[in-house]
Amino acid sequence: MESTSAGENIAVLRKTRDISQAQLGRAAGLSVSYVSKIETGLRPVTPAVAAACAKAMNVTTARIYGQPYRDRSQTEVERLDALRTAVRRHTLPKEDVPDPKTLAADVKRAAHLRAEAEYLELLDILPTLLGRATATAFAAGGDAVAWGQVADLYGCAYAVAHRLGEPDLADMIVSRQQWAAHQTWNPDAEAAASWNEAGTYQSAGHYDDGLTIVDRAIVQYERGGGSEPSHAVVLGSLHLRGVVLASRHKDAAATEAHLTRARDLAAKLPQKKDTLLHNLTFGTGNTALYELAAHIELERPDQAVSMATPLQKKPPAGLKPSRIGRLHIDVARARLAIGDVAGAEDSLKAAFKVAPEMSELHPMCREVVRVLFVMHQRTRPELMAMARRVGLTD
Repeated sequence: MESTSAGENIAVLRKTRDISQAQLGRAAGLSVSYVSKIETGLRPVTPAVAAACAKAMNVTTARIYGQPYRDRSQTEVERLDALRTAVRRHTLPKEDVPDPKTLAADVKRAAHLRAEAEYLELLDILPTLLGRATATAFAAGGDAVAWGQVADLYGCAYAVAHRLGEPDLADMIVSRQQWAAHQTWNPDAEAAASWNEAGTYQSAGHYDDGLTIVDRAIVQYERGGGSEPSHAVVLGSLHLRGVVLASRHKDAAATEAHLTRARDLAAKLPQKKDTLLHNLTFGTGNTALYELAAHIELERPDQAVSMATPLQKKPPAGLKPSRIGRLHIDVARARLAIGDVAGAEDSLKAAFKVAPEMSELHPMCREVVRVLFVMHQRTRPELMAMARRVGLTD
């Protein structure tokens, strides 16, 4: 399969617009040397760089990254089409109302698959499950639990669409999640929907708008949020989303403000491990992972590396593969930034081991692999294998 990287896509888009590297650099706030290095694969295209280049050339960040990265199998295409149909028919479910216990178990299984980063298996069950949950909610009227299940399933669907590189579908799913959350008074579901809405702005590189969504959701939730511990989990997760958006926006003060609030909320949780609620994971462990990632976005990779060893050696309790895999990818980014090529490769191997599907699809995993591949590492069999898995080579 022929595949292009983010840097190659930037070069092609720049040339087709008859823009020089100097012109792109000025528009995106990058040096000519940096533009040259990302185009040739000597530096990774970070989220902030992708956003800046996308804005400068009036394209989407998905186009910069070349999503989706791989040819779809016929089965995957059919599953995605089925999900689109289910999302489109959100008020017209074709499925019957199932047994309540069976539905509850299936919703729990969907949340488990999302947390385990088993996206293709989750995609297989979502269309029918969404229909059954929606039929149940309509039959139950304004029941908060029933509509909360629908909202949670849309949260799972968002994760699938986001990771499979389908931004338009992800946007539509978020609107459906908000619709479900608004069918009854359910502040937790509404906040979870806002968390994903801010995620669509994050994916598009519109970090300031995403921060506005987060700040508005925090104010609204604080006015009428749920009881502990759900209050701390939901509110803390919103602050963690704020950490990502603020750090990518290069706003160190806002990053620290969201981190401080997240730490305070995490300290209020009675249990010693992170909690998963409404597809939101929160606690001291996940807060530490977000802090590490923020150091990278704020160009402090040495601080990220100093945090990495204890977190990788003994990952915080309660964190699922989707979060641990992301930890290893972030550490790979940090180690590459300080010139630790071997350490970056080891971290990538750990990511593929704990969360293979996510690692194959994650833009920054792909970017670190690409840089290592270009840096005269082609003879390393394990690196070659990773390059094939992310679609960088046949």
